[in-house]
Amino acid sequence: MMPIDLDTLAAFAVTALLLAYAPGPDNVFVLTQSALKGPWKGVMVTLGLCTGLIVHTSAVALGVAVIFQTSQLAFTLLKMAGAVYLLYLAWGAWRAGAEPLSDAAMERGECGRLYRRGIVMNVTNPKVAIFFLAFLPQFTAPERGGMVAQMFILGAVFMLCALVAFSSIAFAAGSIHLWLHRSARGQILLNRIAALVFVGLAVKLATAQR
Repeated sequence: MMPIDLDTLAAFAVTALLLAYAPGPDNVFVLTQSALKGPWKGVMVTLGLCTGLIVHTSAVALGVAVIFQTSQLAFTLLKMAGAVYLLYLAWGAWRAGAEPLSDAAMERGECGRLYRRGIVMNVTNPKVAIFFLAFLPQFTAPERGGMVAQMFILGAVFMLCALVAFSSIAFAAGSIHLWLHRSARGQILLNRIAALVFVGLAVKLATAQR
């Protein structure tokens, strides 16, 4: 017997895909980085974000995520770390000037930096952990046994849906990237907009309640 029946898995995949497209700090960051640096750089951010989901899935499956639901201190510390990181990104985006853009220049250092940035953004958002804690169990069936295995299967499907959604956003932003390649003013404008968005997201995260 499969840990999760196919109908449940299909319903979960559709829901996860819709949630991945809903506006949030993750896909906003993918969009801005793809527009500024090219779609493949956005894919590197996406891979980092999906790696962060492995942490949240493991936390839910192993019961660690309950800490953020029951401990106000743990929740506050993690969300403030996430808010500070978003403000750091906002400061960097606001100060950034125009730079040469090229998809061909997939510098190892920058790709690694974007990948790590995606991980940090995802892991330092306690709302994701609590969301997973509330969302994943709705699609599990205790009578099928192996609850930990079911959680990891659902987490893997969610990561796949996020990878598809965020990658499509990255490549859609490629058309903006082509325009920015010829417009220094456009690069600066998009960086300033991204900075304001990150400030707004930081405020939203800092004031979030469990």
